[in-house]
Amino acid sequence: MNGEHASGLQDLFRNPMFLSAILSLFVAQFAKAAIGMFKARPWRLKDVFGTLLWRTGGMPSSHSALAISLATAAGFSEGMGSNLFALSLFFALVVIRDALGVRRAAGLQAKALNSLGTRASRRLGLVFRPVKEIHGHTPGQVLVGGLLGFFIALAVSTL
Repeated sequence: MNGEHASGLQDLFRNPMFLSAILSLFVAQFAKAAIGMFKARPWRLKDVFGTLLWRTGGMPSSHSALAISLATAAGFSEGMGSNLFALSLFFALVVIRDALGVRRAAGLQAKALNSLGTRASRRLGLVFRPVKEIHGHTPGQVLVGGLLGFFIALAVSTL
């Protein structure tokens, strides 16, 4: 790696928007894994790593934490009148709306379809393959994730 690329990576890891986003994502996923460990006993290491790396849904919303941290950091670094802040704010609103509405509704529908399919399979002897249940978020999970993202971006941007 030459000096120009190393400098670019250093700049990225000093960027308050990048730091806010990555920290918000990791802290939210870590909190989600920790909460999952306390709820599900005995817990399996595979489930903890699954939550840390890619599982969606649950408390807090990492989607909301990430999106709100980007908007907050953009507001601090570029100003609330900047195009970047406006873009990141509306991006956050779309992400939150998706987490609360579309993904949650799709997950609830998938859960109902799986329940219906399982019952029909048992009664009629049919082969049923369940559909993937995408987990959206409750308003409380989105609120906690958003607050987490806001405060992490606030800390990164002001310290």
